Amino acid sequence: MLLPSMASGFPIGAVWLGQLLAAAWLGVAVLNWLQRRATLGGIYGRPIVPANLALYFVSALSLMRVLRGDAAQPWIRPAFLVSAVLAVSYGALLLRGPFNK
Repeated sequence: MLLPSMASGFPIGAVWLGQLLAAAWLGVAVLNWLQRRATLGGIYGRPIVPANLALYFVSALSLMRVLRGDAAQPWIRPAFLVSAVLAVSYGALLLRGPFNK
């Protein structure tokens, strides 16, 4: 019941949408956890980088759209900044390849 308290006017009957979003985030978190020791980029680590890039890029675009409106909550700006920084980081990693050790 956290989603209706964070977004005013959110219908309680649509809480399943927040649960679906939480399941997607949990899936990406598990993907990241299982690949935590792998080198990002290159042939073997390539699937994790586009998955994270898509997640953070779409999140940043969605939050930017909310920020352009008048009724933006105060927690949206830091969430947007974190998403945007991570999207740029994963985009650079996708184009550059794995970091040298």
